[in-house]
Amino acid sequence: MSSKIKKSFKTSGKYGLTAFIIPFLIMIGVYLSLGIYPGSARSVLASDAFSQFSNFHASFNNVLHGKQSIFYTWDASLGLNYWSLISYYLGGIFTPIVFFFDNQNIPDALYVMTLIKIGAASLSFWYFAKETYKLPNLSHVTLAISYSLMSFAMAQSELIMWLDVFMYLPLVFLGINRVLEKGKSALLFVSYFLLFVSNFYFGFMVGLFSFLYFVVRVATNSQLYKKRIVPYLTTSLLAGVASMIMILPAVFDLLSNGETLSEMTKFKTEATAFWDIVIKNMIGVYDTTKYGSIPFIYVGILPLIFCIFYFCSRVIPLKNKIGYASLFAVLIASFYIEPLNLFWHGMHAPNMFLFRYSFLFSFLVVMLAGFGWEKFTKKDLNVMVGIVLILAVLFSMAFFASSKDSYAFVTLKQFVLTILFLALYLVGIFFYQINQLPRKSFVFLLLLIVTGEAYINTSFMLNGILEDWNYASRSLYSSPYPDYKYLVDKAEEDDKDSFQRLESLSPISSNDSFNYGYSGISMFSSIRNRHSSALLNTLGFRSRGTSLNIRYQNNTLLMDSLMGIKYNISTQNVLKYGFLPIEKRGKYTLYENKNAIPIGMLTNEELYKIKLPEKDNLGAQTNLVNQLADLNEVYYTFTSPSVISTQNAQITNLSNNRIAIKEQQPNVAKVVNYQVSVPAGKQAYYSLFPTNFGALKSSTAKVTTQNVSYESQIGITGQYYNLGYFKEDSIVEFSVTLYGTDEVELINPPVVLLDIPKFDAAMNSIKDKGVEFVVNGRKATAHVETPEEQVVFTTIPFDKGWTVKVDNKQVATKDFQDGFLTFNVPAGVHDIELSFLPPGFVVGVICFFSATGLFIIYYIFTNTKKVKKRRAL
Repeated sequence: MSSKIKKSFKTSGKYGLTAFIIPFLIMIGVYLSLGIYPGSARSVLASDAFSQFSNFHASFNNVLHGKQSIFYTWDASLGLNYWSLISYYLGGIFTPIVFFFDNQNIPDALYVMTLIKIGAASLSFWYFAKETYKLPNLSHVTLAISYSLMSFAMAQSELIMWLDVFMYLPLVFLGINRVLEKGKSALLFVSYFLLFVSNFYFGFMVGLFSFLYFVVRVATNSQLYKKRIVPYLTTSLLAGVASMIMILPAVFDLLSNGETLSEMTKFKTEATAFWDIVIKNMIGVYDTTKYGSIPFIYVGILPLIFCIFYFCSRVIPLKNKIGYASLFAVLIASFYIEPLNLFWHGMHAPNMFLFRYSFLFSFLVVMLAGFGWEKFTKKDLNVMVGIVLILAVLFSMAFFASSKDSYAFVTLKQFVLTILFLALYLVGIFFYQINQLPRKSFVFLLLLIVTGEAYINTSFMLNGILEDWNYASRSLYSSPYPDYKYLVDKAEEDDKDSFQRLESLSPISSNDSFNYGYSGISMFSSIRNRHSSALLNTLGFRSRGTSLNIRYQNNTLLMDSLMGIKYNISTQNVLKYGFLPIEKRGKYTLYENKNAIPIGMLTNEELYKIKLPEKDNLGAQTNLVNQLADLNEVYYTFTSPSVISTQNAQITNLSNNRIAIKEQQPNVAKVVNYQVSVPAGKQAYYSLFPTNFGALKSSTAKVTTQNVSYESQIGITGQYYNLGYFKEDSIVEFSVTLYGTDEVELINPPVVLLDIPKFDAAMNSIKDKGVEFVVNGRKATAHVETPEEQVVFTTIPFDKGWTVKVDNKQVATKDFQDGFLTFNVPAGVHDIELSFLPPGFVVGVICFFSATGLFIIYYIFTNTKKVKKRRAL
């Protein structure tokens, strides 16, 4: 290697490292300044992304030892297609970092991954800039810092699985440029492939936008670039086909498990207004990442100035300006026109975190800023002054003339900072253009100002997350982990030879089953089996709407036993008949349910004829249990509790058996004290059902009885708040504390009584017909003996990926109410094997090897052809 090449390589490495480190340090500095690192956990502590990485870490050894499969996980709302989940949450190349951390320290792993991903995004854009623009080296670093710390990336930084896209986006565009200018396609193939397998959702957005970019580039010089259309399409198509190894099973899963497209009910997007584009280009403007937000498009004042300069420069061809302006037009139109907005989201309305494609606007700004900066000369002082003044006027008009109702989140401080940095950039440009500032010093000055601006904006964004979502204390996860995990492992150890489920009445998050490695019911995940969750909702486990959420809390003993919930973990007495304490660790106690049913049960064809009323979950429970037990019992009766006192609560009787409970003093809990007579041999529940879920917001209920209190959010958990089991006739007093909203409207709450002798009889009957399964990875096996052909009913979620073999002969599977897996077994003694393979996986593997092989052949062929052509010349 020549000394010149070595020097060039060394120089590039130095600036590349600088581009990586500066955003890394900025984020650490902001975390420390806000007091949320290193002593705090991410705000996603209780969310899906955190739990998937925690589960991935916990599952690794199990996968190696064959106890768990990469295709199926039992640690997710009874069971779930794990390959599909990986395609959305865990496909990134940095995911294996979690293996270097104990599961107790997963919050730290996610912090490290966040910092590395932001640094990698900066490094990626630096490389794009170095290969694209003829600018000083520090200019490439400056643009990279602006790109990696854009408002979108910072405001959504808690969703760590989305951050990979910022690393691949510049490489995809650089790959397109290389195809167009050099006919080289390797980078484009690899970038597209890694993008698609990392996250198919954002891969769709980038794939669509990059295709539009390619069209624009070809249009700017059709004579030169039209010969590159076939190479681009071939490379893109083969990369897309190769990525089917992840995408195809995910698509099949989404299609078959209840995912539906959103209806287009309006033309204009909600909450957007005239000044959005201007307002969201100001420094530090954070509205919300919940509902009612507008797009996050800020990427820095300097890139905005140079991007506008691109369109004002006389040396840039008009057709180029028209082409790129059309890309901006498409994005801006999509911000305001709902059908276009939905299209970018795959025709599926996002659950909060709106306008998820708006980072493309930011990328386009900073990309064109590089081209503008490249054409910038000292002769352009008047143009630059005009641009800065126009921006100052626009920001001023947007701040002072816009509706304060629409933009109440914009502060005077943010406006002043924006004007101040406009002035700083203008002063720097002015001194450079009047020859008072050497070019090197000018570029270094811009780097310093951009770094300061990026720090301030990042601080605003992360503080916005802090106020919007709150960064939960790290100790909420790490402190209880040893005790909680010990009890989970204890339950597993006691049932090595059979499969049982566990749930918590003192949950740390909605995804404890992922975090601690047990099979439960509760889950919050974008990848879920909506059919099984909808069936569980019918049976009393709350999972409304699109079933992003499902909760175990506040259901009945019938469902505990029928779903195979053999263990409960709680910090208090569970007050449940048949649940006995067997182990205590720290503040947690493990309870064992003596009435838990295996996950398989023998029954008959009458199973498919029973009706499960959608709006009567106790009726649905009764019908299902009676059929499985071959009984015809009434398990539930109702009685009315008497109000004995209230605190800060005004109770109003409404029509149609409804009541309203309203606070008298604002922001103070409403308390209603009840008394009820419970006959002997009953498990009692207070039934709390709201008449309008939309009005609940974060309304929460705490029910206290027998010195035990359980608390939950009304709209998220079930309606049956446990009052306890009573062996003798009892007069029971309990209190209900409501807070979170000033008024709650309910169906007049009864007390539900479960007849325990009838419950025992039903459970014993079902147990006699139970089928014990042993679970190992993606398979479950059982031994069954039956005098006649029968149906095996399981509480395994139905999925088309299941194959059932009886004595090594495949039998047909059938769904129960779309939600549970069932199949027939003939009379006699049989061995049963269930195995799961994601639909589309085999085809996806074939696609991967075929497309990758074809690309390699294509790449070698085209390179050989080029070499021969050069030699001929």
